Amino acid sequence: MAMSGGKDDGSPMMEMNTTPLIDVMLVLLIMFIITIPVATHSVAINLPQATPPTNNPIINPIKNKLVLTATNQILWNGSPITQGNLVTLLQATKAMPVEPELQLQPEAYANYEIANEIIKIVTDSKVTKFGFVGNENYAAFTKAQ
Repeated sequence: MAMSGGKDDGSPMMEMNTTPLIDVMLVLLIMFIITIPVATHSVAINLPQATPPTNNPIINPIKNKLVLTATNQILWNGSPITQGNLVTLLQATKAMPVEPELQLQPEAYANYEIANEIIKIVTDSKVTKFGFVGNENYAAFTKAQ
């Protein structure tokens, strides 16, 4: 510890010795750390259980057609599916030895937001063979009657 006795001329010491203060603060810090209980509590959460799809659409090993209807229904090779089933089907196609081609054909008045969500799902699944079908139907735009 650093100690000083003041000056030789008898004047009092003007600086405060902080070493004992730091020692006391370190002891208190260690005592607080020891007395804090370990956070071992947990929160129970009821997670939803996965349900298998009710209909299992067939995966064509060569070409699969995905249609978005004007009534916001998603069809996989003619069978109606949900967006959750689409993720499962795309994962199954990625596991095949040769990845089949996926074709998307939105109908004329299909919902743009749902088409965008489908394209995002396809992009996130990293499908390499993907194409749009039916663009030739919309090659010429005419005024509404």
